[in-house]
Amino acid sequence: MKRNVKYIVAGVSILLLYPITGFCQETEKVWTLNSCIQYALEKNIQIQQTQLVSRKKEIAGDQAKSNRYPTLNASVNENLGWNKSVNAGTNKYGDYTGTNNTGIAVSSSVTLFNGFKLRNTIKQAETDFKASQYDTKTNEEAVSLSILNAYLQVLYSREDVMNSQKQIESTEEQLRLAGERLTLGAISQSEYLQVKSQLASEKYTLATAGNQFAIDKVTLMQLMELPVTSKFNLEYPAFGDSVNQHRNPDSESIYITALAIKPQIKSAGLNLQSAQENVTITKAGYLPQLSLTGGISSGYSSELENLAYYYQVGNNISPNVGLTLSIPIYQNSQVSNQVQTAKLDVENATLNMNNTKNVLRKAIEQACVDVVSAEKEYESSREQHTAALESYQVASEKFDQGLLSSVDFLVQKTNLIAAESNVLASKYTLIFSYKTLDFYSGIPLGF
Repeated sequence: MKRNVKYIVAGVSILLLYPITGFCQETEKVWTLNSCIQYALEKNIQIQQTQLVSRKKEIAGDQAKSNRYPTLNASVNENLGWNKSVNAGTNKYGDYTGTNNTGIAVSSSVTLFNGFKLRNTIKQAETDFKASQYDTKTNEEAVSLSILNAYLQVLYSREDVMNSQKQIESTEEQLRLAGERLTLGAISQSEYLQVKSQLASEKYTLATAGNQFAIDKVTLMQLMELPVTSKFNLEYPAFGDSVNQHRNPDSESIYITALAIKPQIKSAGLNLQSAQENVTITKAGYLPQLSLTGGISSGYSSELENLAYYYQVGNNISPNVGLTLSIPIYQNSQVSNQVQTAKLDVENATLNMNNTKNVLRKAIEQACVDVVSAEKEYESSREQHTAALESYQVASEKFDQGLLSSVDFLVQKTNLIAAESNVLASKYTLIFSYKTLDFYSGIPLGF
């Protein structure tokens, strides 16, 4: 009993921290599903990492374009030397004398032809960048779906708490009536205690539901990368009396639509294209490479003592220009092996593309089956609830009139509670199934 009291107190405390009704007067932000998703997309670490990868791909593309332009380099060198000079009259070495030489040069080179490697490298870099952007989008969609699932779980937990509260209110009234009958001697002490025990059991259920509600809100905040706070208020949409849309989903048509819009498919296609472009790039190694080089240099030497520094530099200017043709003849099979490896990468990218399509197709097929099953389960649970409610209402009238024992009455109430729980669970399962199917059809997540 002490343990039950502990759970009840904990549940009540949580309910106070996390208000579930619309009577809260706080002015904190009310989080909608869309705002939760947007916040999560901004804060998610994996998404930020894929954005960095995309940025690196963009820089690589810029570098590939820059490689088309000439390079320009400048150099300055200063050389100091010492040697002994020989006296022509005595044929003897004299003292060391020092000399210095200064060299100034500017050089440039540009690739004129390398088997179109530069052009194809630029195309591949642009392809890789686009693929990385779709990878980021794929991660964003995965995070959005996770937030949707967690959001719906909070909504489900909240309704579960509200149902538990209603059950307690009803049982408290029944306990009051049982107490009056006990005083009048209309029922036994045992029957009164059974109703009282039912009330204690429902309070424990409320505490458990309250705990789960708090846990689900924490889970959602953590998925959003939002620091956990008690002032986290959600928008609770009204779904109406029935959420059954009676869909008849066609997995093939949804799959065709998804192939055209899903980022993971576009990324896989671009990765295959990049691998094919890499084959063309590696084949450029079989072709000659033509480069244009040019430069200008000048210098000064202290050995020319009679000529001033600036005079020497001005008159020693030597421009040069040249063409270099590099013809590959034999390179230890490096190019052929690179081409074969690149072709294997194409085969692997093709397999990845097919696998990505298969994963998507299976997910859509499962989503369609889930919708049909969820609709049937939801309708069955509603029928069960209607029957249980009718039985409970009859039993309640008989119990109020003293024509039904508390044991038989509590059996009907337990059946009603179970039926309400089944309806609630099947409702949110169906909602999530619909949203998942909409997700594959390209419909934005929302209520």
